[in-house]
Amino acid sequence: MPPPPAGPAAVLLVAVAVAALLATTAAGEEVVTCSGVVPMSDRVDRISIADFGGVGDGRTLNTKAFREAVYRIQHLARPGGTLLHVPPGVYLTESFNLTSHMTLYLASGAVIKATQDTSNWPLIAPLPSYGRGRERPGGRYVSFIHGDGLQDVIITGENGTIDGQGDVWWNMWRQRTLSFTRPNLVELVNSRDIIISNVVFQNSPFWNIHPVYCSNVVVRNVTILAPVDSPNTDGIDPDSSSNVCIEDSYISVGDDVVSVKSGWDEYGIAYGRPSSNITIRRLTGSSPFAGIAIGSEMSGGIENVLVENVNLYKVGIGIHVKTNSGRGAFIRNITVSDVYVEDARKGIKISGDVGDHPDDGYDPNALPVVTGILVKDMRGTNVQQAGLIRGIKNSPFTGLCLSNVNLHGKPGPREDPWSCSDVSGAAFKVSPSPCSELTSVSDRDSCANYS
Repeated sequence: MPPPPAGPAAVLLVAVAVAALLATTAAGEEVVTCSGVVPMSDRVDRISIADFGGVGDGRTLNTKAFREAVYRIQHLARPGGTLLHVPPGVYLTESFNLTSHMTLYLASGAVIKATQDTSNWPLIAPLPSYGRGRERPGGRYVSFIHGDGLQDVIITGENGTIDGQGDVWWNMWRQRTLSFTRPNLVELVNSRDIIISNVVFQNSPFWNIHPVYCSNVVVRNVTILAPVDSPNTDGIDPDSSSNVCIEDSYISVGDDVVSVKSGWDEYGIAYGRPSSNITIRRLTGSSPFAGIAIGSEMSGGIENVLVENVNLYKVGIGIHVKTNSGRGAFIRNITVSDVYVEDARKGIKISGDVGDHPDDGYDPNALPVVTGILVKDMRGTNVQQAGLIRGIKNSPFTGLCLSNVNLHGKPGPREDPWSCSDVSGAAFKVSPSPCSELTSVSDRDSCANYS
C-alpha cells in the first residue's frame, strides 16, 4: 500500500475518499456513520463578509469585518440562525469569536489567515480542568477561532482553508520565549451541537481542533495539515466532551493525529468531567508521535471510545493509551478495530508512565484505573516493535485483549517484539507472539470476556 500524499495533495485524497463514500452509498450499501448526532442546519438568512468590508487581498486586516459580522448574527438573532459566507480570497485577520446559531462557510478558494502579529493577541483564563496553560503557567492565548457557551455552530464550506500561520509561534516555543500557552486554531468551550466539515485546517500554532466541555460534536470530511516538525500541532483533541463523532478525514501533523483528553492531574480530578462516547472512524493520518492517542491528560476519565477503519503511515506509535501516576480517574471500555499501520516505531503502546504534571500539587497516589481495552483486526508493516504495555505497579492494567493482531517488523535486528509488565489480559491470533502476561485464548473464547 503506497504512502498517502502530503501537503495540498491531501485535499485531493479527501475529495476522492468522499467520492468513494458516495459511490458506496449509491451502490446501495449502508455507510455506517455517527454524524447524525448533530443535524445539519439550513440557514435561510445569509450574509457575506464582503457586506462588512471584508477584503480578500491577503494584506488588508479583516478583524473588524469578522467581529462585526458575528455581532450582527448574535444580536439580530434571525430564526434558524445565519450563514456567514466567505468568498474566494485570502482574508487576513486577528482572532475572532463565533456565536450560536451560526454557520461559517468558506467557499472554494477562500482562506481565513491568522495575522502573525502576536503582540496584541488576547489572553484568556486557563481551563479549570488544567489549572494553568498547558505549556506555560497562568493564562493562555485565545484560539484563532473561538467560542464559549454556544449551541448550533457549523464551520463548513467547499474545502476552503483556515490557516493559523503558526511558524511564528513554533519559533517562540523552540526559542523558549513564550510567555503563555500558544493558541489553538479552533477551540469551542462549554458548547453543544457542533459540526465541522469540508474545511482544510493548516499550520495551527498549537492544537488544531479542540472541543472542550462540549457535547454532540461532529468533525467530518476535514483535512488537517502541519509540518512534521511543528511542535504540539495535534489534529483533533476531544477533551472532557461527550458524543463526539470524528470521521472520513485526512490528518498529517507534528503531534498526535487524534488525542482524547479529559483534564490534568488534580485539576482534572476536581473538575470531574469525563470524555465519553467518542467514535473515530475512517481516518488516514501521519505523525511522528501517535496516530490515535488516549491521554495522557485523562484525569476526568475516558470511557466508551470506538476506533475503527484507520490507516496510519509514518507514525511514531500507531495506537497509544497513555497515563501516569497522579492522573487518577479511569480509562475503560476502549475498542480499536480494523487499523493498518505502516512505518512505525511501535504498533501499540499502553503505558502508565507518560506525561508531565502541572505543578507540585498533584497527588502521586492518585492512580488511574485502566481496564477493558480491546484491539482487534490490526495489521502493520515495517513496525520496529509490535507492542509495549507497561502498567502501574500498584494499579496494574486489566482486561486487555488482543485479537487478530499482526504487526510485521523491519528486516534485520530489532527490539523484542513485545515488552509487558503490570498487565493482565488475553491474546488470540497475535503475531509476533505476545508477551506471557497476555494469556492465549481459544477461538471459542476469543476476546468475549475482555471486551
